[in-house]
Amino acid sequence: MRTATEWFDLYAESHQDPTNKAIHWVCIPLILLSSMGLVAAIPHPFGETSSLLNWASIAWVVCLGFYATLSRTIFVGMALIGAACVAINAAIAAAGLPLAKVSAGIFFLAWLAQFYGHKVEGKKPSFINDLQFLLVGPAWLLQFVYRRVGIPVETRAARA
Repeated sequence: MRTATEWFDLYAESHQDPTNKAIHWVCIPLILLSSMGLVAAIPHPFGETSSLLNWASIAWVVCLGFYATLSRTIFVGMALIGAACVAINAAIAAAGLPLAKVSAGIFFLAWLAQFYGHKVEGKKPSFINDLQFLLVGPAWLLQFVYRRVGIPVETRAARA
């Protein structure tokens, strides 16, 4: 199992171009938000679409298992980011906006931009080789934020 540093180093290999990196800073959060919005829009038995308990919040708890293997600080940050996404999507639904349609539009446009960024970079997206990179991308951005504000990203030792 890879450490956080190993994941981030591998992810960085196809994210060197300044244009591609700038696109990722905008689009990764939008893709995360819209992905969770699409999953939250799936009918569920937990209450209204605008509730905080939905398929997206449940799926996010599962995803947090991956982040827990990387680092405590990454886990905490991603838990907060996920909670913010759930709350934003609940607010969109509570405002009477069609969450599935809004999320689908954001998702499509953000991925279009991401693929343009990789065309500029001249390298294929990391997730083509390993779908786990879809979870690494948001954490990769978070570790830069942590560095900027002085929060250490301790990394768990690699397991055999």
